[in-house]
Amino acid sequence: MQEKLRKAQIIRKQISDLPKGNITYKTIRGARRMYLQWNEDGKKQSRYIRACDERKTEEQVAKREELKDRLIRLEASMRFSVVREADTESADEAVVVHEAYETRVVTGKELTRLCSGVEDMKRRECFSSLKKYLDSKHDGRVCILYGLRRTGKTVMLLQAISETDIDDAAYIKILSSDTMAMLNRDLRHLSEAGISYVFIDEITLMSDFIDSASLLSDIYATSGMKIVLSGTDSLGFALSMEDELYDRAHLIHTTFIPFREYSRLLGISDVDEYIRYGGTLRAGELGFADEEFADGEAAFRDDESTRRYIDTSIARNIQHSLSCYQAGGHFRQLIELYEAGELTNVINRLVEDMNHRFLLSVLERDFVSHDLGSSRQIERKRAAASGVDGMLEEVDEAKITYELKRILDIRDRDERRVELSEDHIKEIMEYLFMLDLIVDVTGETVGGESKIEHIVFSQPGMRYCQAQALVYSLMKDEVFLSYPLKQRRDVTDMILEEVRGRMLEEIVLLETIKALPRGKRAFKLEFAVGEFDMVVCDERELSCEIYEIKHSRHTDPSQYRHLTDKGKCKATEMRYGEIKDRIVLYNGEDTAVKSIHYRNVVAYLENLGFLR
Repeated sequence: MQEKLRKAQIIRKQISDLPKGNITYKTIRGARRMYLQWNEDGKKQSRYIRACDERKTEEQVAKREELKDRLIRLEASMRFSVVREADTESADEAVVVHEAYETRVVTGKELTRLCSGVEDMKRRECFSSLKKYLDSKHDGRVCILYGLRRTGKTVMLLQAISETDIDDAAYIKILSSDTMAMLNRDLRHLSEAGISYVFIDEITLMSDFIDSASLLSDIYATSGMKIVLSGTDSLGFALSMEDELYDRAHLIHTTFIPFREYSRLLGISDVDEYIRYGGTLRAGELGFADEEFADGEAAFRDDESTRRYIDTSIARNIQHSLSCYQAGGHFRQLIELYEAGELTNVINRLVEDMNHRFLLSVLERDFVSHDLGSSRQIERKRAAASGVDGMLEEVDEAKITYELKRILDIRDRDERRVELSEDHIKEIMEYLFMLDLIVDVTGETVGGESKIEHIVFSQPGMRYCQAQALVYSLMKDEVFLSYPLKQRRDVTDMILEEVRGRMLEEIVLLETIKALPRGKRAFKLEFAVGEFDMVVCDERELSCEIYEIKHSRHTDPSQYRHLTDKGKCKATEMRYGEIKDRIVLYNGEDTAVKSIHYRNVVAYLENLGFLR
């Protein structure tokens, strides 16, 4: 009997791995297209099949029907065996056959063991929101941990379980072969067993989750069960919140990890370390025995790992979520890219292109427009001190700028079968915003009401690693190969220093915006010539503070020349109120130079969470 149960379980898994439904065809814009159709919860569902997948789908549907016939025959023989066994027993010794869980359900002692590795780990700041949900009265809603990979979701689930009555909890690890029907049956058994807290990890792997998610809130959460969901396809949660789980879920975002939290969790109070690797929690520090953390490395340790993270955590996230939502009917303008098998690649390239544009803007602002920027000034001093000619004194500015742009530009459009349009880019950008990967920290201008769009990445390590890879590509260019290795390396180091400076500005501005209480706001303020890196405006007191942000340990009058510019300060006070303080954030010790307050940027970032 046990062997038959095992075989039935295997067949069910095999069936769930195959596409469900019957094949049908529709003619759309003159083209004949294959669809799978099936009924679910009394509604007809359908999913589009790409032309290149039609033959494979036909074979899979035929295989599914064959397995279903085998399962029916096997279950019939099992029922016959149960009847025979029951007939041989006395009334007080009747055999009860328990149906095994169909998904990976962990309870009891095994769950205690699973949680033992995370109990002593430090909690993320958003953990308090999860705890509040678990401790609150039942309101019929589920709780969703929403965020990209390696932002601590699974660890938070296990930490939350460890703070509940484990005998009253269950943890479920979803596989891509699982279905909502399988989960529904398991939840019913857990409910009958008296389980009150259910934590479901990787639920977005289920192809029918988005379109069936309301089952969890409408049936189980409403009946008193507390359900916490987590998954790597965080766009799937965003889409379900617009549809199936609308107003039926508490949403907790995990993607954004500010410096203060990164520092507290990992014990790293180094802003350069955060620039290089920030955005994810390193596996060696917060991981446990789970494939998500299996490699034990930082996500952004090199260009290859960064590309892999973008592919698995962002590009495939978007494609998988869209293919599951409304049976693939929500691709909008992206359908032609999806049909051509190019959507994932295009998303990857768009993220890379945004970083290319960032690096070019750094070079144009800091490396070119200011007489090759501070890079030339620094190198000139170094060269003079050592009695040699500096490399940047000899190069042709126009030529080096041209070469930089040539190397950094994307020139492989001929490889694409589908021409990218503005609509494609607009829709992909919408999804990147929904994933919390990018944030618009809109700047302002003096002398006009126009706003300046300024998009930053919430994961600095991703931006820096790709910028670093692009800069190192200069080392292989024939123009730069004509110079000695040391001079080439000096140039790339100086460019990366400029990149870190720009990124520090982005980090401070983004984290300040997110930390400020109501009534205060932060933004970059641009003038006809020059800018304030950040203005913090108090709209109730009609006052403001103006900031410059420098990736430096030294003080220099050039760092605060804009802060003391009478014309800029007068225009700022006319628009935002009295200037209460002029501050330079930098890597050195707190000090004051004339009317300028120098403050350590690490201390500033670590205390942002305590702003009032």
